[in-house]
Amino acid sequence: MTPADFPARDAQPDGPGRSGPEHDVIVLAGGRGERLGGVDKSAVRVAGRSLLDRVLAATTAARRVVVVGPVEVTDPVLVTREDPPGGGPAAGIAAGFAALPGPRAPWTLVLAVDQPGAAPAVRALLGVLDTVDPEVDVVSPVHPEGYRQWLLAAYRTDRLAAALGGADWHGTSVRRLVRDLAFAEVQVAAEHVGDLDTWEDAAVWERRLAGEDEALPGEPDRLPGGDGSMP
Repeated sequence: MTPADFPARDAQPDGPGRSGPEHDVIVLAGGRGERLGGVDKSAVRVAGRSLLDRVLAATTAARRVVVVGPVEVTDPVLVTREDPPGGGPAAGIAAGFAALPGPRAPWTLVLAVDQPGAAPAVRALLGVLDTVDPEVDVVSPVHPEGYRQWLLAAYRTDRLAAALGGADWHGTSVRRLVRDLAFAEVQVAAEHVGDLDTWEDAAVWERRLAGEDEALPGEPDRLPGGDGSMP
């Protein structure tokens, strides 16, 4: 499917909500999962659902969604890759932004696939965007350890476009990309903020999310490893 063929999505009842500011979403799913033994991080399952499924469940109110990485999704979600692959999250943001067809929404959410708590965080983000100060360029939670969640964030689309410019972002840190953007924090409960980099993280998220939702229909309730099970 090409960008010109990529239709706008209607918000679904089980998404962050039918109302709220118009936004597009870039999902970054190209991580190597090195600390997970090299498994496909997007396929890692926590509490019965893959990380990719969990993040996509947070995007159903978006106008358009593009996933950056070697994954398979169903229409109308678009898939693209940074060129060359493995360029890091800043390159992934640039590739995803370029793949989103116009006209663009006023906000662009950037979500890393390894954020199991993305859905409540996205609800919090969408709840404040209509009232955020016009001088603010990016809104995100802050991790309990004090660092900003640039990959669980909402960016003003025009400001993100200006920050990206025409630069080559391969191998460049996200901090460099966002260094001139004005930041505002959105309050999100600490248990919904944080990523999944190790099997220890997976176990923590499994305990945290168990009972909050059910496995997707027709899928086994199992944790991830190289074959979808915890090693």
